[in-house]
Amino acid sequence: MSNNAPNDTATIDNSPGLETPRQVRVWDPLVRIFHWSLVAGFATAFIVEDDLLGVHVWAGYLVLTLISVRLVWGLIGTRHARFSDFVRSPGEVLAYLRDVMRLRAPRYLGHNPAGGAMIVLLLIGLAATGISGLALYGAEEFAGPLAQMMRGVPSAWGDVLEETHEVFANLTLALILIHVVGVLASSLLHRENLIGGMISGDKRQEQE
Repeated sequence: MSNNAPNDTATIDNSPGLETPRQVRVWDPLVRIFHWSLVAGFATAFIVEDDLLGVHVWAGYLVLTLISVRLVWGLIGTRHARFSDFVRSPGEVLAYLRDVMRLRAPRYLGHNPAGGAMIVLLLIGLAATGISGLALYGAEEFAGPLAQMMRGVPSAWGDVLEETHEVFANLTLALILIHVVGVLASSLLHRENLIGGMISGDKRQEQE
């Protein structure tokens, strides 16, 4: 299935004796900055935990801000950044995964159906982690945007919120690991560097 757009910018290497696959711009700068900033923000928050609470909190703010921007860009952004380009029905996702198991999954210029589903799950997981963290911060430190809302709640809520925050963080980490495995598998299946594509923004144009 091809997602090529007629107006996609392309670059061609015309060096003598070389046949370089035609490249098209797939990921715009905002998507790429969002992706790697989100990686840095979540990794920082997960690694420092409460040992550096200020760093942990500001990393959480960064993650929530990035998610908010991405939600808006998913509605008004460039072609392959929009949710309408990669969010598919559960049936389509399962059909794609069956094709992956048979090593005959079609190549997509943007996110494939499984990748699109993972993006949605990651956004939900990250948002849940961040919001539960804000609630915990308000309940235990009486600080942050939810401090007023959490003021006066029973002290037992602190333990519940802490457990909830940790569960969401660990589930999100598990999703990230699955996402990385999926990216590597798709890169091998279609013989392309998807990680490099998220850095440069370009992917080869021809479809399999």
